[in-house]
Amino acid sequence: MPAKSALGLLLLLNGAAAAAATQTVDCGRLLDVKAGVWRERVSVVVDNGVIKSVAPTGAAKGDIDLSGQSCLPGLIDMHVHLTGESHKEVETLRIKLSQDVADDAYRSVAYAERTLKAGFTTVRDLGAGDGLNVSLKRAIATGAIIGPRMYTSGTAIATTGGHADGTNGLSRELGKAVGHPTPYDGVINGPDQAREAVRARYKEGADLIKITATGGVLSQAASGQNSQFTDEELKAIAATARDYGFRVAVHAHGVEGIKRALRAGLDSIEHGTYMDDEAMALFKKHGAFYVPTISAGRYVAEKAKDPEFFSPMVRPKAAAIGPLIQSTFGRAYKAGVKIAFGTDAGVFPHGENAKEFAYMVEAGMPALEAIRSATLNAAELLNQGSRLGSVEPGYAADIVAVSGDPLKDITLLQQVQFVMKEGVVFKR
Repeated sequence: MPAKSALGLLLLLNGAAAAAATQTVDCGRLLDVKAGVWRERVSVVVDNGVIKSVAPTGAAKGDIDLSGQSCLPGLIDMHVHLTGESHKEVETLRIKLSQDVADDAYRSVAYAERTLKAGFTTVRDLGAGDGLNVSLKRAIATGAIIGPRMYTSGTAIATTGGHADGTNGLSRELGKAVGHPTPYDGVINGPDQAREAVRARYKEGADLIKITATGGVLSQAASGQNSQFTDEELKAIAATARDYGFRVAVHAHGVEGIKRALRAGLDSIEHGTYMDDEAMALFKKHGAFYVPTISAGRYVAEKAKDPEFFSPMVRPKAAAIGPLIQSTFGRAYKAGVKIAFGTDAGVFPHGENAKEFAYMVEAGMPALEAIRSATLNAAELLNQGSRLGSVEPGYAADIVAVSGDPLKDITLLQQVQFVMKEGVVFKR
């Protein structure tokens, strides 16, 4: 069987319709995210996965009839972890002790498909060990499995004992058996090791860098907000990342860690829970993006009420930090901080990413701006603004559709009925 036919059969067996070389999608209306208006009765011509033209629908019927639906660009989630999902403490411990990396890899296949079919055609995966997210990205890109287009950070970079130090919480004996993690494992101390860790991500096949500039909620460490990188380490990461063409995503809850990262010229702050007015001014001064992850905050706050879900170390952090993110987001939006959509899916179940839109609107962001954060803004942060985030000629043919008007009811984006990625239909 020819390779192209084999790929088409594989996609069909997995619930996707193989793309014709040229096809026309008739939309009842199409959201022009740049102009901020609906275009009524529009036909989108797709040629080999790329949009060739967008024009008023003619007399002839297109290949795909979405004339009763509202079409939008494929959605982009800038903060996911497709190779894992949160569990109760007992289940998490069992998984860690009894399962292998391959088990995580197999589970990630379902997470990736669920995410794509929820309307998210592109994601930024911010941290996984053992090269799992890099391998997942490659498998999706070659058509071996179904999932969103991925941009990956490979292994996140932490300092010793920091939020992404995977040896946190181990007994002394287990710690001796595992050994001290190195910059190749994503743990650094000092500017030289910081540079080495960035170069290791390049060798690993990452598309960007992720660092944990402060403590976090789910790590087995006492503080969820203390600063964990020095100014010198952050400057070394920024300079080395520029050399390798990387942008840098910064996990940060605490305000001092946020400010240090922004002064170092790093590209996005994830979570940003305790940012103050000075931090917001630094966002605007340096042109950095804020990726809020309200969904994760709300999820951990709710699970903190269950004494069996999180460990005694994690539970108080989840209860304190989780409820604050939504209000921080509201203040940041009103202050004019640039915002890119991100959820931290994996902390909560994959496929529920679109709930974030409702939380953003609830906090004061208009529905159109929330959609722009997951299209135009996210594409800009990815440095892919000329090919992703809009339905127009020359862009990747990523199209989703819903019934009704999500500008009037943003929760409709939780009920995506049609998904096309690069001209291939994955949900119809």
